[in-house]
Amino acid sequence: MLVLVDLDDTLCNTWDAAKWSILRLLPHLLRKRKIRALVYILSQRYKELEQSKELHILDLDKILENFMERVYRKISNRDLQEMVELVDRTFFSNLKLYPDAKEFLEELKNMGAKIVLVTDSSSYWQRKKLEYLGIKDYFDELIISGETGISKLEPHNFFLAKKMFPKESEIYMVGDRDETDMKGGKTIGATTILVRRGYFQSRRHEHADYIVKDLLEALEVIKNEHEKRA
Repeated sequence: MLVLVDLDDTLCNTWDAAKWSILRLLPHLLRKRKIRALVYILSQRYKELEQSKELHILDLDKILENFMERVYRKISNRDLQEMVELVDRTFFSNLKLYPDAKEFLEELKNMGAKIVLVTDSSSYWQRKKLEYLGIKDYFDELIISGETGISKLEPHNFFLAKKMFPKESEIYMVGDRDETDMKGGKTIGATTILVRRGYFQSRRHEHADYIVKDLLEALEVIKNEHEKRA
């Protein structure tokens, strides 16, 4: 059995932590008189970045630099570094593993599953989260878009996971985003399980075989499917 798992808003509260970072950034921008950047955030124009394949593989400082360059032609290294340190500090002070995450991963291990993390963002940023959350050792392999150079908006990383374990014909994909996790899982014939929480929980879905409210429900789906196949 091969189980592919997303990280952000599937195993941990990434968007909630990011929200606190944004809220902490607002008074900083006001103090620095970066009014256009303030308006950009408050008007939620940052949502236009969701479909950017490039931003799905970048580190935090590059994302902030990209964001500021959309608003201003240039930003000083000092201003950028101040923002990066502020956002990083606030983010990790609010980042938490969901209460069901470790039980989910431990039960999969008990079932003899191979677990592969398939996640977007930079290598440094995602590996730092895994170390901070203390869950790195649960995974047999890590596939991070910043390392492959290709985001989950394309199917490459899903095929890569399947190629790593060619003998595993029973495949599951567990994640929170339909157009990446579920769509990508479908391309390799996985049973797709959409966890409804985090930033994308209210979005429409097209590619999920199952929709669940948390990881314990996802675990039950996997156990039931596994029993049927056995």
